[in-house]
Amino acid sequence: MKNNYIFKDHTLIIDELEKSIKINKWGSILSFLPKGSYLVGGYIRDIILRRVTQEVDVDIVVPFNAIEIGKKISENIKSKFIILDKEREVVRIILNHISIDIANQTSSTIEGDLRSRDFSINSIAFLFDEKLLFDPLNGLKDLEFSLVRTYSEINLLNDPLRILRCFRFVSELNFKIDQKLLDFIKKNKGKLYLVAKERINYEIKKIVNGKNALETIILVKKLNIFGSDNLYKNSFFLDLQKINYREFNKNEKEKFLPLFFIAQILDEVSLEKFKFSRAEIEKTKLLRKWHLLLKKKHITQLTESERFALHNELEMFLPSFIFYLPQNLQFDWLYRWRDKDDKLFHPSNLLNGETIKKNLKIKDGPILGELLKYLSQELAYNRLNNFDEAIYKAKQWIEQNAPKCD
Repeated sequence: MKNNYIFKDHTLIIDELEKSIKINKWGSILSFLPKGSYLVGGYIRDIILRRVTQEVDVDIVVPFNAIEIGKKISENIKSKFIILDKEREVVRIILNHISIDIANQTSSTIEGDLRSRDFSINSIAFLFDEKLLFDPLNGLKDLEFSLVRTYSEINLLNDPLRILRCFRFVSELNFKIDQKLLDFIKKNKGKLYLVAKERINYEIKKIVNGKNALETIILVKKLNIFGSDNLYKNSFFLDLQKINYREFNKNEKEKFLPLFFIAQILDEVSLEKFKFSRAEIEKTKLLRKWHLLLKKKHITQLTESERFALHNELEMFLPSFIFYLPQNLQFDWLYRWRDKDDKLFHPSNLLNGETIKKNLKIKDGPILGELLKYLSQELAYNRLNNFDEAIYKAKQWIEQNAPKCD
């Protein structure tokens, strides 16, 4: 697959690089860099691809003294300074929306350094002194052909997270993975478990939020990157190729598909292992709970209370759930969920707890919670129209359900 949206002329690339440095206002640090320093990595890649990102990450390699240079730059431009790796001398300067990493050259030559990087598309250097591009691994050609390729598989084993990062580039850039690299991933995917869980979490979230997330998740499932041999046999996981996503608008895709995709590649145990938040784990548990119930009981067989509970629990992320419904119901549910006045899909109440306590002389406790739930359900099924009706029904409910005193 040839990429027709890249700069191919070195002069044009250099012009765009220098223009971008001015626009993003980090050129002030260049005077502090020693001779032999160069820019490398994603910043150059994205310029070549004409890709605009909200996060601006700059990677600079210096011949020596990265920590000392970073401190000096930080003091002069009054920016935040962080030492990422004291032993290897890797530092970060945070300037407004820009993250600038500065590291020491680890090889005796620039080419040696570039050969130790993860992929060829990240191994293109811009030499500040000479104002030229250096591309010994044919990264420009791989960018043109939208290909993720590595110079050395050992580089990936040195940091197995790079195995997962391949899929991030598939998702974010719509690239393909070189067949040789794909074969390597199949054999070495188990090495991912040597990586810090927080780093895996970060990459997964990048993958599920990419523009090409669907195809990437399908590939991750096909290669069974995270699971045991039986993981994807679990009925919770769906055939993603048979799903119609077209009815989702842009905002809904960005907000709700990532959760759905995460649930398609990780079970609850894996979510906990990879340090996902309690909220993310709880949402997945709720998705699974209702999916399993609907496997036993058709949606039309749910009682009023069960249906109300479903909407009450899933309201905030219901679009992540609709693909588990019968296909003929999915988009009807989506349209109803979009209607904020639909009281079943967005449970609400005509009375709040304070109003009930004041008017009906009831105290805080389980009874009050049950009463509020009952009134909300009555409203959801159009059996309440106004405040007075709500008060009347509340009185009736209390008489029938409040504990009787002897």
